[in-house]
Amino acid sequence: MTTPAHAGPTLAGALASPRPDEITATSAVLKREGLLGPGVHVSYLGLAEQDKRELLAGGIAPRRFRALLLDMESGLSRDVVICPGEDRVVSEHLIDTADEGHVPIVAAEFALVEEVVHQDERWLAAMRRRGLTDLTQLRVNPLSAGAPAPGEEGRRIQRCFTFVQKSPDDLGWAHPVDGVTVVVDVVAREVLDVVDHVDLPVPAEDGNFHDPAWLGRPPRTGLRPIEVSQPQGPSFTVDEDGVLRWLGWTLQVCFDQREGLVLRNITIDDADRRRPVLYRASLAEMVVPYGDPSRQRWFQNFFDCGEYLLGGYANSLELGCDCVGEITYLDAVLADAAGDVHTVAQAICIHEEDAGILWKHSDIWNGSTDSRRNRRLVVSFFATVGNYDYGFYWYFSLDGAIELEVKATGVVFTSAYPGPEHPYASELAPGLGAPYHQHLFSARLDTMVDGTANSVAEVEAALVPRGPRNPTGSGFTRTLTRLRTESEAARLADNTRNRSWLITNPSVANRLGNPVGYMLHPEGGPVLLADEDADISRRAAFATRHLWVTPYAVDEKYPAGDLVNMHPGGAGLPAWTAADRSVDDTDIVLWHTFGLTHFPRPEDWPVMPVDTTGFVLKPYGFFDRNPALDLPAPAGHHCHPAPGTGREGDGA
Repeated sequence: MTTPAHAGPTLAGALASPRPDEITATSAVLKREGLLGPGVHVSYLGLAEQDKRELLAGGIAPRRFRALLLDMESGLSRDVVICPGEDRVVSEHLIDTADEGHVPIVAAEFALVEEVVHQDERWLAAMRRRGLTDLTQLRVNPLSAGAPAPGEEGRRIQRCFTFVQKSPDDLGWAHPVDGVTVVVDVVAREVLDVVDHVDLPVPAEDGNFHDPAWLGRPPRTGLRPIEVSQPQGPSFTVDEDGVLRWLGWTLQVCFDQREGLVLRNITIDDADRRRPVLYRASLAEMVVPYGDPSRQRWFQNFFDCGEYLLGGYANSLELGCDCVGEITYLDAVLADAAGDVHTVAQAICIHEEDAGILWKHSDIWNGSTDSRRNRRLVVSFFATVGNYDYGFYWYFSLDGAIELEVKATGVVFTSAYPGPEHPYASELAPGLGAPYHQHLFSARLDTMVDGTANSVAEVEAALVPRGPRNPTGSGFTRTLTRLRTESEAARLADNTRNRSWLITNPSVANRLGNPVGYMLHPEGGPVLLADEDADISRRAAFATRHLWVTPYAVDEKYPAGDLVNMHPGGAGLPAWTAADRSVDDTDIVLWHTFGLTHFPRPEDWPVMPVDTTGFVLKPYGFFDRNPALDLPAPAGHHCHPAPGTGREGDGA
């Protein structure tokens, strides 16, 4: 669905995804002003959001867009804000790449790197030493460079591995040429260095899972169809600005080239009130740090949002394969490298699905038996970034819960496997390794629990010391610790204490006199597994804590900073929170780190079954009672009591 021009200034219209006419008009301004032309690539183009406080006060200004531009001839990068409605450039900033970092990687760099490397005599010699002479089979894999090494400051660098692809249909990830790393300056178009660290055999066994003949046995039989049917259609509606309404929930579905899905103004109905929960929710950053510190791999830490622009790699989803049921699709409207409109058809999937029992009770005293089934609204998209594929699924339930689930699949990043004593990788197939790594995500949750003045308390289970208050030793309680400043609110999860974080509105009480709230329940997996002085710890400092809380600021959007590519570190959350601002009873943003620590297994090869991670937000005193009590009982033909229960006729 492409959003047409809207009729007038509304909050939803001000925050909607970019429209094709706006992208075209923005590019026209850039070209007229001499900022976009031959050799200049649009690295990113997206909505420059107006200050939340102005919007909520009703002061809706003409929409502005932010463009990050890269001149591949000169290496100059610019950060430009444009107002197409006023036909003007609002601001222009020439980026100091040595101090500020580089704009995200552009598509042209991928092909360029392979062409440059294929002409370098040092790399050719390294390949010949391994008996590899057919250039048509040698694929150069360009990778973000990590922190700049001495002498690289200000240069636009990619570090590259090599893989053997035996034929156009071969899975090249099965044949890594390990031990060789090539350092390329993509602006100068030259190879700066070839690190030929160790000579390891190239794994020979193929991994062509996509070829039906490769498996060597016929497909499994016995799978009978599972049909999902909603004869009367779905229970939700979506309007031209992406505003989605479903059984009491209202939210605006938007899409950004960097973050992917962005959900805005999430509210839930409670009797005759529409109550806000979140102003904005997104996946603001993700980093994939690898644990092999060797000379050829030390830099291997990928920021899929800040370096690669996750949303730009969104898949076009297919009914019956990626999405099943009564589906509504939305397109993602983006800008390509030339500033032209690029539409990813069916990038966003919206549907509702059965989610099991919501509540149930068979009472031993009054003989009543009641149950209600849950269903949830699902808003999702999938992106492929290099070897990995990620699905991002936002779930909204009838009981007021909100969940984000990330599904990781695809092909693991491979290496040669040196032998059984190697401490940094698993063996997947003969001679084929996969380095240990993590997938760490940062959700940005701009909270608005019944208003913008919110607070956070840490909730824990606690033993009560044996004594007069606990004479049997069996007592336990809970503690609530208010997190009043940014330093107090940089927290780790602790599953041994059931640690969770309660977001409240101190000025709104429920019928029991307690502040209304929502609880953030973390999974509590490991945070960043790196020494605190390592380059990656400085660059991905957000991933060293499960929770950060900051006061809202319109320019604080990305936890690792605006320009992550080759940034030396310290930007984003560590820089902002150094001021130790108050986060108590004010407009706040929660940043939640969660993720997977992956020790790859043979079952992950050659394509990885989905692994999942995420978090849940649940109402905690937000409602006065179970908000799903008003659900009607299931229709009679859906329930079939067991014989002998005395209720056989109930479903007749």
